[in-house]
Amino acid sequence: MEYRDYYQVLGVSRSASADEIKRAYRKLARKYHPDVSKETNAEARFKEVQEAYEVLKDPEKRASYDELGASYKQGQQFRPPPGWQGGFQGGSGDAGFSDFFSSLFGDDSPFGGRAGGRRRPARGSDVRARLDLSLEEAYLGGAREIRVDAAGSDRTLRVQIPAGVQSGQTIRLAGQGSPGSAGAGDLLLELVIQPHRLYRVEGRDLSMDLPLAPWEAALGATVAAPTLAGPVDLRIPAGARAGQKLRLRGRGLPGEPPGDQYVVLKIVLPPADTPEAREAFARLARELPFDPRADLHP
Repeated sequence: MEYRDYYQVLGVSRSASADEIKRAYRKLARKYHPDVSKETNAEARFKEVQEAYEVLKDPEKRASYDELGASYKQGQQFRPPPGWQGGFQGGSGDAGFSDFFSSLFGDDSPFGGRAGGRRRPARGSDVRARLDLSLEEAYLGGAREIRVDAAGSDRTLRVQIPAGVQSGQTIRLAGQGSPGSAGAGDLLLELVIQPHRLYRVEGRDLSMDLPLAPWEAALGATVAAPTLAGPVDLRIPAGARAGQKLRLRGRGLPGEPPGDQYVVLKIVLPPADTPEAREAFARLARELPFDPRADLHP
């Protein structure tokens, strides 16, 4: 297994005081908390920071860890020295701490295992679940009641959805996971925005197709375009082309900054299903010198 330099993880020296260690932990925990962090490796770094703090905040664990000395470096292959008394092997590993932690202190739970030969109560494990949202719910946010079944306990919880959430984000409900003798774990809800009949979602940006009549595209017009906040007047420039994109700034999902909404123009022909409609098309064919395949001619 690899050695973990907990001082290096928190960015403090080996002589750091308890207050310095606490300040470093709080700063990094805010930076990498999965509920708010934009970092791609946020969850892994958050666990790494939690593990380091679990050892260094506890005087007994820190003293046992310091017995190893500073001869090892981060990532170096490690095996506990013969006669090591800092913990025992064979922990349950519920909370996802590293093998290195388990080898020194027993159970890789924040409250598990034995240190100095004393059995510590175990914290319950975290539970993951999926929460499907409509695009409107993701846009507006608000309270939502959900039913969950964690460790055989079927119950209803009230969840506050922040406005502007995106698919893949996680909401953590502390103490709503599996029970344990040192307290329950957390419930981690992964948010998934469901497909929408009008909009396509790309991060905080939205895009949609906007049908236009041929004369609206040719002559220009002002038409009503739907947005999640309600319809807006959109000016179509004269000579607009099918597939052309127009941007509605700030009309996507809320955030810092908010997303935009892109309107993709789609020209729709009226049906030639009446004598009058067929005559109108025939008159256009006679009177307009228009060849749609001009660019194909040699």
